Amino acid sequence: MISLDNITLSFGGFNLFRGISFFISQKDRIGLVGRNGAGKSTLLKLIIGEVKPDEGIISKPSELTIGYLPQLINYKDSTTVWEETISAFKEVNSIQKRINKINIELTELNQNSSDKSLKLVTELSDLNEHLIYIDGGNIDEKTERVLIGLGFKRSDFLRLTNEFSIGWRMRIELAKILLQTPQVFLLDEPTNHLDIEAIQWLEDFLKDYNGIVLIISHDKAFLDNVTQRTIEISLGKIYDYKVPYSKFVALRDERHQQQLSAFKNQQKMIKNTEKFIERFRYKATKSVQVQSRIKQLSKIERMEVDKEDISSMNIAFQPSPRSGSVVYEFKKVYKSYGENEILNNIDFIIQRGDKLALIGRNGEGKTTLIRMINGELEYCGTGTCGYKVKIGYYAQNQDQTLDKEKTVLQSIDDIATGEVRTKIRQILGAFLFSGEDVDKKVKVLSGGECSRLALAKLLLEPVNFLLLDEPTNHLDIISKEVLKKALQKYDGTLLIVSHDRDFLDGLVTRIVEVRNKKLKEYSNNIWDFLAKKKIETLHELNRNKVQVKLAKPVSVKINNKQRFAEKKEFDKLLRKAENKITLCEKQISELELEIKKMDEILMNPEEFKRVAYDSEVFEKYNSIKINLEKKINEWEVLHKELTKLQ
Repeated sequence: MISLDNITLSFGGFNLFRGISFFISQKDRIGLVGRNGAGKSTLLKLIIGEVKPDEGIISKPSELTIGYLPQLINYKDSTTVWEETISAFKEVNSIQKRINKINIELTELNQNSSDKSLKLVTELSDLNEHLIYIDGGNIDEKTERVLIGLGFKRSDFLRLTNEFSIGWRMRIELAKILLQTPQVFLLDEPTNHLDIEAIQWLEDFLKDYNGIVLIISHDKAFLDNVTQRTIEISLGKIYDYKVPYSKFVALRDERHQQQLSAFKNQQKMIKNTEKFIERFRYKATKSVQVQSRIKQLSKIERMEVDKEDISSMNIAFQPSPRSGSVVYEFKKVYKSYGENEILNNIDFIIQRGDKLALIGRNGEGKTTLIRMINGELEYCGTGTCGYKVKIGYYAQNQDQTLDKEKTVLQSIDDIATGEVRTKIRQILGAFLFSGEDVDKKVKVLSGGECSRLALAKLLLEPVNFLLLDEPTNHLDIISKEVLKKALQKYDGTLLIVSHDRDFLDGLVTRIVEVRNKKLKEYSNNIWDFLAKKKIETLHELNRNKVQVKLAKPVSVKINNKQRFAEKKEFDKLLRKAENKITLCEKQISELELEIKKMDEILMNPEEFKRVAYDSEVFEKYNSIKINLEKKINEWEVLHKELTKLQ
């Protein structure tokens, strides 16, 4: 489908790609990985033609449809969420307008225009068939399903897009691409602005998608769940493996060890051969052997070990000053933005040494809660910061809080005090800012570089309570691993908002969900939490949200009575799904019978003459076809749901 042959690309004398080649086949699901700045986003731009290579050829079919989601988008905020999203169906909307126009023309024709009538009827039939072919009969239903899957509420559909944050507007763009059902998806960090539930929904969507998927992501769990092939970009070269990310890491390390072992053996053999030649070069009795060894050396293909980009952050948080046993406490706290209530009657206790993950859908109040603790927002109720608690805060929009006109060095130098001023360059070096990098202005930094600079600011002085709001969004996989290890060793208290499941696994000691204006605590295992949430969704359980005082982890015990109740509820869901499918199949049969009868009428010349000028007949025929397509799609959805239940 898509071929890249011997591609070379340079920027400012630096070779980003050096003769790379690979082929993308139908139904490939590829994870594109590499360090920040390795060229992943540029590679996507090469494929869509936004960037041209210096050398090499990129080949793809002229009729190939590509859906591309970049990291940054210029938004046009002049319409509602629904209108903006449904604009993805340009072809469907165009066909529907033509169908409506034909129906009007058929109504206005007189009986002496049989040739024109026949021509219009033929065009109408062709358009309806094409509409069915492109699955254009239920665009409202598909649009609603995708928007809700990505976290929008029905009440959001008629809101103007400029009322939403950049993250939510990015979701609208993602929804449009998903609805266009292109043959190729090129997605650049699609999970950055999604919460965990939306990420899981996107995973399910992409796994069932019948096309090519090429994803740039630093979310290991997402890559493992969606992709079957991994392409790594490193130091201008690519390494292609037909396995998901986790298996790729193991195979890459194994390949490197094999290369290293083979290289060492060859070097040892070469050294021994050269010693033999040197020792016996001038002995007549050994001349034949010497010449043989010289010839042998000249024919050897010298092995090379692939260079590895081993640069990584070196983070070590300073020992935290000891605080009181209660680090922070809310009592009967309420928070609203105007009439929009975010938190209702919250009791919340964070104790010294807690490493707590704040989980929940976007818009539920996670960032609001962190900003309240940091003293940025006012609220009703009582909030008490503990004895000798010193807060370090990493904001989700950290790149917007940095002064764009300052250099990297100035950004740190302006806020550093005391002895730490002598260690500024050392700290920046630990975050991969060395040499001329420290003189770069913030406005030219990538998202990953801004994240590293913001993290560096946290090391300027010791703190005992870290508030981290989505700290991994722009970090590459290696940098995330380094940060995770540093936080595991951190001896203070941690409250972190993150949607990265692999990052949270093994890091946090408590998981708290923000939902429906309340807080609920789960076990410390993120995978157990997600499994439990899926069960709740599956059973459609409308359990009352109870107020939780977060002092001690809560263990959940399920007795036999509860298991019986859940099984009963599950059996009820199963019967309901089966009944829906039976009813749908009956309706499909009835519609097919109606179409068959109308086809017999239209295929009979005498009957066709009788109805040729009756627009209601054709409108009814058109309506039945569209309803049949809707029911077939409904049956497919119901059947998938039943399969999951079974």
